[in-house]
Amino acid sequence: MVHRRRRTPESPADQKSTAGTDTVNRTSLKVTIRRVIVTGLIVAGIAIAPGAARLIDFGVRVGEGAVVEPAVAPFYLAPTPAPGPAAPGTVVRTETVVGAPEGATAWRVLYHSTDVRGTDTLVSGLVIAPTAPAPNGSRTVVSWAHPTTGTAPRCAPSSGIAPFVFIEGLSDFLAAGHVVVATDYAGMGIAGPPSFLIGATEAANVLDIARAARSVAGIGAGDRVVLWGHSQGGHAAIFAAQRAASYAPELTIAGVAVAAPATNLGALLSADVGDVSGVTIGAYAFTSYAQAYSSQLPSDPLGTILTPAAAAAAPGMAELCLLGQNSELHSIADPLIGSFVTGDPAKVPPWDGILAENTPDQAPLPVPVFVAQGAKDTLVRPDITAAYVAAQVKAGTVVESHVLPDASHATVALDALPDLMKWMNALR
Repeated sequence: MVHRRRRTPESPADQKSTAGTDTVNRTSLKVTIRRVIVTGLIVAGIAIAPGAARLIDFGVRVGEGAVVEPAVAPFYLAPTPAPGPAAPGTVVRTETVVGAPEGATAWRVLYHSTDVRGTDTLVSGLVIAPTAPAPNGSRTVVSWAHPTTGTAPRCAPSSGIAPFVFIEGLSDFLAAGHVVVATDYAGMGIAGPPSFLIGATEAANVLDIARAARSVAGIGAGDRVVLWGHSQGGHAAIFAAQRAASYAPELTIAGVAVAAPATNLGALLSADVGDVSGVTIGAYAFTSYAQAYSSQLPSDPLGTILTPAAAAAAPGMAELCLLGQNSELHSIADPLIGSFVTGDPAKVPPWDGILAENTPDQAPLPVPVFVAQGAKDTLVRPDITAAYVAAQVKAGTVVESHVLPDASHATVALDALPDLMKWMNALR
C-alpha cells in the first residue's frame, strides 16, 4: 500500500499544476507499460494469446512497481536504534511487495546474517510464496542466488521496479508449490560488508534467508531447502551447500543446482580479464576483497595487483550497477583492457590465498548436484566448469551435468529449466 500525504491546494493555479503533474505521471506510466508490453510481444513474436496475456500481466506488474518505487527506499535504511546481534535468520522487518506473480504473495525482508568474519550483519531480500495453503502444512524452500548485478546497495535486485523478473524459474517453482527466497547478499540493499565472490558471506546470506522465510506467517516454509544459483549465484549456492551442515544444521539441503557457476576464480579471472566484462568483474572482486580482507593486505591493496589506472578506477566502478549503468561501466573499463592487472592474481601473494579461500572445494558435496553450462558462454568458460564437474564426479558426488549447445552465459539458466525441474522432482 502506498501512503500519500493529503495536500490542500493553495489556489486554483496550484490545483491545475497538481492535476497536470498527475496526468503527466499517469501518461508516463502508461507509456512505460506499453513499451514493456510491445517489446515483449516483439520478442515473443506474438505467438499465442495466452502468452500475450502473460506479457500484458507482466507489463502491469512492472507498472505497479514503478508507481511504488519512490516509497521503497526507506525499507533499506538501517533501523534506529540499531538492533543488537541476533540469531542468523532472525527477521527485523518485512513489507509486502506489489506486482507478485499471479497466485503468489511476496515480501521484502530484512534479516540477520553473518559475514566472512562471522560478524552479525543485516541483509535484505525477497520471500515469495503461493497464496494457496501448503498441502501438507510445509513447503520446500528454493533459495535462489542471483547472478552479478553490481556490489553497491542500490544494485540490489529486491529494490527494483520488477524484482521478480530475474529470478530464473520463479513461476515453475511457485507452480510446484515451493516457497522461493532470494537474498540480495550483504552490502546490497541495506549498506553492509562486501559479499561479492566471498564464499562464506554469500553462503550465510543464502542459508539465512531460508531460515528467515519460516518467520513469515502462513506460508508453510519448511526446513527442506533446494539451493539454485546462476553465475555468481552458482558460486554462492555451492558454498552454501559446502557449509550448510555446520552453519545451518537444522536445514535439510535436498540438492544444489547451478548454472554457469563461478568455480575456479583464478582461472576465470585470467581467462576474462582481456575483455570489458572481465575488467568489470575484476573491479568488483578486487574492491570487495580489499575491504573484506583489509587486515591481510597492505595499505594500498589495489596497487599491489592492479595498474595505477585500474587501481584508481576500480572503486568508482564498484559504485555502478551492471544493470542500468552498463554504458558508464564500459566507458571506464574499455581503456583498461590489456592494462588492468600487473600480474596473475592466482600467483601473486596474498591475492593467491584470497582467491583460493573463495574457490569452491574439490571435496565431494554431501548432496546431489545439478550443473548447467552453455557451450557458447564466453564469461564462465565451459572448460572451467567441466573441470569442476569432473573433480566432483571423481570425488564421489552425485552430479547431473548438462552442456547446452546453444546457450550463452545470459540464457543458460532459463534454457536449463526443463531439465532442472525434472531433477528437482526426482530429489528425495
